[in-house]
Amino acid sequence: MSTNNIRPVSLELHPIETGNYRIATPAIQEFYELIIRCLRYRTSGALIYGPSRIGKTRSIEYLRLLLAEKYPKITTYHVQAEHKPRHAEGPFFSSLLEAVGYPEPDTGSNPTKRIRLNNKIKEACSRAGSGTVIFFIDEAQRHSENEYEWLRDVHDHLDRQQIKLFTFLVGQEDLFSTKVNLQCAGKTQIVARFMVEEFAFYGIRNVQDVATCLAGYDNSTFPRNSDWTFTRFFIARGVDSGYRLVDDAQVLWDAFSSLHNKSGLPGKLEIPMESFTRTVEIVLKDSQALDEVKYRPAKSLWVQAVRNSGYVQARIAVGRTLSEFNHVA
Repeated sequence: MSTNNIRPVSLELHPIETGNYRIATPAIQEFYELIIRCLRYRTSGALIYGPSRIGKTRSIEYLRLLLAEKYPKITTYHVQAEHKPRHAEGPFFSSLLEAVGYPEPDTGSNPTKRIRLNNKIKEACSRAGSGTVIFFIDEAQRHSENEYEWLRDVHDHLDRQQIKLFTFLVGQEDLFSTKVNLQCAGKTQIVARFMVEEFAFYGIRNVQDVATCLAGYDNSTFPRNSDWTFTRFFIARGVDSGYRLVDDAQVLWDAFSSLHNKSGLPGKLEIPMESFTRTVEIVLKDSQALDEVKYRPAKSLWVQAVRNSGYVQARIAVGRTLSEFNHVA
């Protein structure tokens, strides 16, 4: 790699500084494989559930970018299910209109909102040259039975227009309970449409997962297609001397494991993506001023970064072990 260490752009513009980047994890890869499987077999819906702050929302953003690159003709939307004191049709369709980019999602009657939504989706499919649409509905555990029925109406209307809608319900562990409750109530029309497949989203569970994620920083570049990997942008001399973040996978895993055990947290170690990325960002930023030939971050730096990552606070906030939600789909 080049020894010219003059950065091509300002440090303030780097994705690590702006937070505008996504790193793939084994869970995200499994999520992606689920999507491709649903598309291939025309399975119209799946639910993806797990504890809060584990990386589900970030996975949606990553997967939309990946799908845009791999399957540019597929139209995808990120729908945010909102907490509402009552589940009314108008706010539901407003949230869908906002997701598809309608400029005034709160205006108009309910029938008008339905028409606008369908027309907006049809326009997007026409531009893309495909009749395939994906809804990622985030925090889907907030939806009621009525909202799933309204979503079914959207699905049926688009189907009559030769547009195939695939829906991925993403939410907390309550979402799995929602499926069970609907099954017990005999609401097969909802379950069979939107909840056919299941996937329990998970965090970083072992040193191999850590290595996979660290390799993402070592291989991602900014500017794109340059030789300025994320790691090199902050540790140029160290990287040019052979260092890679993946070299410290065991060090990082051990630091999290030690903190987990010393804090008396229950269950096996499973690192939420938010805590992991914050740790790596701290190490990269602090290493910038320390960078030199043959530099590599000290073990103490990793340990301190893990302590400042918010991991313990996140686990206490969840209030139970992450692993207990890893149901087998």
